[in-house]
Amino acid sequence: MAKNVADGMWEMLVSAGVRRCYGIVGDALNPVIDAMHRNGSIDFVHVRHEEYGVFAAVAEACLTGRPVAVCGTAGPGVAHLINGLLDARKEGAPIIAIAGDTETAVLDSNTVEELNPYKFFDTAALYIGRISNPAQLSHVVGSAVTIALAEHGPTVVSLPGDVATRDAPKVALRVPVPATRMGPVAPADLTAMAGLIDGAEKVAIFGGDGCADAGPQVRELAAKLHAPVGYSLKGKQWLEYDNPNAVGMTGLIGYGGCWEAVNKCDVLLMLGTDFPFANFLPHSEVKVIQIDRTARHLGRRVPLELGAVGDVGATVDALLPLVARKDDDRFLKKCVEHTEHFHKQMQHYVTKGPDLSPIRPEYLATVLDQEAADDALFFVDTGTAVIWAARYITYGPNRRMFGSFSWASMANASPNAFGAQLAFPGRQTIALCGDGGFTMLGLGDLLTEVQRRTPVVHVVLNNSMLDFVNIEQQEAGLVPYGTDFRNPDFAKVAEAMGATGIRVEDPGELRAAVRTALAHQDGPFVLDVLVDKYALAIPAHVPAETATGFTLSLAKQTLHGHFDEVVETAARNIRLL
Repeated sequence: MAKNVADGMWEMLVSAGVRRCYGIVGDALNPVIDAMHRNGSIDFVHVRHEEYGVFAAVAEACLTGRPVAVCGTAGPGVAHLINGLLDARKEGAPIIAIAGDTETAVLDSNTVEELNPYKFFDTAALYIGRISNPAQLSHVVGSAVTIALAEHGPTVVSLPGDVATRDAPKVALRVPVPATRMGPVAPADLTAMAGLIDGAEKVAIFGGDGCADAGPQVRELAAKLHAPVGYSLKGKQWLEYDNPNAVGMTGLIGYGGCWEAVNKCDVLLMLGTDFPFANFLPHSEVKVIQIDRTARHLGRRVPLELGAVGDVGATVDALLPLVARKDDDRFLKKCVEHTEHFHKQMQHYVTKGPDLSPIRPEYLATVLDQEAADDALFFVDTGTAVIWAARYITYGPNRRMFGSFSWASMANASPNAFGAQLAFPGRQTIALCGDGGFTMLGLGDLLTEVQRRTPVVHVVLNNSMLDFVNIEQQEAGLVPYGTDFRNPDFAKVAEAMGATGIRVEDPGELRAAVRTALAHQDGPFVLDVLVDKYALAIPAHVPAETATGFTLSLAKQTLHGHFDEVVETAARNIRLL
């Protein structure tokens, strides 16, 4: 039997390392899925919603480094891919999207489900190719794979159903995987960096996800310079563990002495981070050196004294022998003491947690931290779940945290955890879900997890509220509105869907319930935890505009007859306030 275009496409994707495809079958995509079935090397994951499938693929691709395919049929199915692909672009995930397309005879006729892939995917994809002729197969699929891997992001192959069934060209159907390892920055830049560092009294380091393979080098440099080390949310798991110079995070979810370190030093080394909240970074006085593998990241958040493109680990290795050891550790000690003081404050609701009802989210996160395996994979929904996961859960060297940290989409945790469980069968995968995110996307595809019998643990922060949005509105000086909703008993819903569930309202029962959930291996588990909706997370450094907005909001709430809510918020958080 001669190979058709769809056969050839899958043969090329398999040659590049693709082993799994998430999606939903249908009309224009049917011949493509039929060819995948015949190929036999691809695990097709039939999800209930294409967006869920892409978020699962993003986690798998990022954690394994391998390309992962997703698919959607023409029109609406393709449209459901877009949010996940935007997340893939922001997170740097090598995703190849196979988009079903209308037949070539009716292209550009505004037929049913027709969609222009070039226009539609332009904001999300690094490359878009439409195979309207079999002769295009090799260069379109080859480009999609090469660009996804080399440039770390999603690409799209649009394939009309009639072209998919035509004979493939008789050419080599394989894709050589490109080498993408970068080296250190140029020698002249290294010399300039060393000069700036040696001329500074106080040096600080602020690192991000670009430090993933550079933790030991950054620790060594920090020790040599007596430099405090702060980190972005993405950098926490690489730079906090086993680091006596660690001083926490800055930003609205920040803690510790990080803000003081990065804003009060003489020279700041920004290593592999594109931290987007520029109002928490220095804009004058401090000389900033930025090293990143992506040139477009350089200088777009703060003015730079020096910016260079290169690998963080290789660059720091080359820089270490060029800088002089510093003797003055007073600045480091001050930032570390600030961090230790903040950590002590953070423990108040942990220590009191067993006796406080509703359950404090700080206590829940701490119990998860204490009971989870050392190599557990945590997946965190956008919202206050991120705050508790960043402050109360420890990571490294084998424990990881992942989420939609750059795109900040809702509803990522459940599908992320599912994709990771498929990639690492049996490894503890924990989705820390907001109730809004879980009902938005995770609940429907709980059926997919049941069907696959994947032991994903969903910990639902059930406070009947879009909690982070509620806080955002108060920071803006607004009376919170449109953030509350009514929830079901998620444990009972899970049981009805074939999963296992426990609902926890009593803090005294929380630890036993967490242990039961983490020990469960027969399919997904939903731990529905009723948490205190009044719990606040106050950052270590509060910008003046944020404090003003919050105060104004409380005043407005009082004037609008919500005085009881204001009093309750204060009473539940008096230690922090």
